[in-house]
Parts: sequence; C-alpha cells; structure tokens
Amino acid sequence: MKLLLAEDERSLSKAIAAILQKNNYTVDTVFDGEEALSYLETGDYDGVILDIMMPKMDGITVLKNARTGGNKVPILLLTAKSEVEDKVLGLDSGANDYLTKPFAIPELLARIRAMTRSQTTQQDALLRFGNITLNTATFELAFPSESFRLANREFQMMELLMRHPRHLISTEQFMERIWGCNSEAETSVVWVYISYLRKKLVSLHANVEIRAARNAGYSLEEIT
Repeated sequence: MKLLLAEDERSLSKAIAAILQKNNYTVDTVFDGEEALSYLETGDYDGVILDIMMPKMDGITVLKNARTGGNKVPILLLTAKSEVEDKVLGLDSGANDYLTKPFAIPELLARIRAMTRSQTTQQDALLRFGNITLNTATFELAFPSESFRLANREFQMMELLMRHPRHLISTEQFMERIWGCNSEAETSVVWVYISYLRKKLVSLHANVEIRAARNAGYSLEEIT
C-alpha cells in the first residue's frame, strides 16, 4: 500500500516514514503544501497523511483542491490544533479522519488502516491465480501443502503482479509503486526481488511463473 506523507517538520517526517515502512507501507514524503498537491495530482496513492500547518500552501487548501479536482483518496489530517472548529473545518472540507499531535504510533497506524479499509474488500484479502494464493493480511504466498511468509518488498511486488495477472508491469512502475518517488535505489533491485519470487514459486510447485518481456517489464502467467 502506497502513502503520501506531507509534513514540514523533517525530523518528524523521517520518523513517521520509517515506522510506516516497517509496517509494509511504501511512503513518498513532501515538505510543503504545493509539493503535496503536485504529488496528489500526478501520483497514485492509497492514502494521504496531511499536516495542516505547512509552508507555501496549508493542508486545508491542499485538501479542498484535491477534492475539487475529483481526487477521492483517503486523507488523514495531522495537526497540533485541537479546537473543535478546526476538526469540523477539516472534515467538512473532505478529510476522512483527523489526528492531533502528539499522538501514539499505534493510534496512527490504526487510523490509517481504518481510513483505507474501504479501498479493499473482504474478497481482496485472498488473491488467487493458478494454484497459488496470496493472503494480503498475513503476507503468505501459498500452495495447499506449503507456504512462505513474504518479506515487505516481496509481498508488495507479488501483490501487484497478482492483482494484474497477464499484464506487463514495467521496472519503472515497480520502482514508483513500491520504492517510492524519493527512493535512491537502483532499478536493478527490481530484478533481484523478481529472482527471489521466482525461486519461491518453483519451491511451491506453482503452475504460474513471472515472465520477462525484454525492455517492457514483467507479467504473471500460467504455465501451459
């Protein structure tokens, strides 16, 4: 799941991003309102954590612009303000939730899960293709008699492949979706993780494989 974090206090942004990444989220970080709106207009996010008090453009204005433009991504407002009027303004402007600083990390994670829950359904919890399943709650890739619990990046790549079977996904799409726009990772890391997943599919005796199309990308295909 990919999140956008808009927080101008860089030390706090770094700490929140690290916690989110440890909890299997991909995170893009921005530090002012104009940048947040630009990322929202061009990126594909499952949720947004948006600080209200930011330079260049405040979070409420970013929120209003996003909603006016038709962007329905779940947005959690993050702010030091605790007055009822501020909460009402944020919610009436289109926010899904509101969290006041300082906050407990478990509460932040719970609120993110709650606001993004509508993005997925119970049917999405277990993805199936060929003779394998991917449990999006436990990160287990399984064949009836055996399973592997995938690491964070492995899971995110396999989830993307299984949500779009038989469709080519480019290296650039993997990088943007999983490593994020701010990542300094080399594109070769995609091939490394594809290799890990291929070995696991072989070990599971899966009747599916990850195929590479030269200069085009990768796709999940049934073995015939």
